Amino acid sequence: MLEPIVPLGHYPTTRLRRPRRFAWSRRLSAENRVAVDDLIWPMFVHEGPEAAIPVASMPGVFRYNIERAIEEAARARQLGIPAIALFPATDPAKKTPNGREALNPENLVCRTIRALKANVEGLGIICDVALDPYTSHGHDGLLRNGYVVNDETVEVLCRQAVVQAQAGCDVIAPSDMMDGRIGAIRKALDEAGFEHVIVLAYSAKYASAFYGPFRDAVGSATNLGGAGKQTYQMDPANADEALREVAMDIAEGADWVMVKPGMPYLDIVRRVKSSFGVPTFVYQVSGEYAMLRAAAERGWLDLESVMLESLVAFKRAGADGILTYFAIEAAQLLRRT
Repeated sequence: MLEPIVPLGHYPTTRLRRPRRFAWSRRLSAENRVAVDDLIWPMFVHEGPEAAIPVASMPGVFRYNIERAIEEAARARQLGIPAIALFPATDPAKKTPNGREALNPENLVCRTIRALKANVEGLGIICDVALDPYTSHGHDGLLRNGYVVNDETVEVLCRQAVVQAQAGCDVIAPSDMMDGRIGAIRKALDEAGFEHVIVLAYSAKYASAFYGPFRDAVGSATNLGGAGKQTYQMDPANADEALREVAMDIAEGADWVMVKPGMPYLDIVRRVKSSFGVPTFVYQVSGEYAMLRAAAERGWLDLESVMLESLVAFKRAGADGILTYFAIEAAQLLRRT
């Protein structure tokens, strides 16, 4: 039940427009602010000589080879962005039903981690733990008779997490939504001597229609075909269930939790932060980015204004960190203001 709003004054003695008159007074009375420190930049990497390949459904977003990824990561670091999140576009020839390339210490992600650690100091590296970039069927886990099996998948995810930690990953971010995977991964990391590695759980990840451009970027859309992920990702209709997911992940050892997507789920961000008070992250996903970018390209919206407004909405809802494809542009803009 919502608490009633207690009047703090009456017109004409109280005029709420007074502090809105000047830019300086609006700044002084602002309740929430976005800072560069809040931003995480998702970065796509690919094999091959091409330095940067545009993602058609995400204007302004590219897949980088390792050499260019180093340059772009250095730029992010210079702007003050604390961390990047790596996502691989795996060579289709290396995709298999069991996603075995995820366990290869020389896979694209592991080589990229080592290159970044050797060349860019002070930048956090977050790695996705899920099998969808590596499976020929495009699902986040092992498929048996058309169904993604839980416990067998978790065993593979634990091995994937350790391989990434061995390469130098700072934050392991399981996005698969298998039951029990946070506790299992935490145990596997600790037993392998990586008790210092942070676990960022995609705790409330919904089976959303807003992920389409991301799947184009990592090349899993064609593998998935017409299949969906509703048997393991959350139903968009559910909110109480999100709190149960978050509570379980925290109990299993998650250091940070995440809500995904972002703007359509601001109510979930608020409830998670209010209920648990733990570091709460939000992912402004590819579909959200593509909508704003496309509308701006058509002259229907001012990109800088809607970009910053969307980011401050996440902060207002309670987010501590924001994964956004706007991170570079937002950081540049914030440094100018």
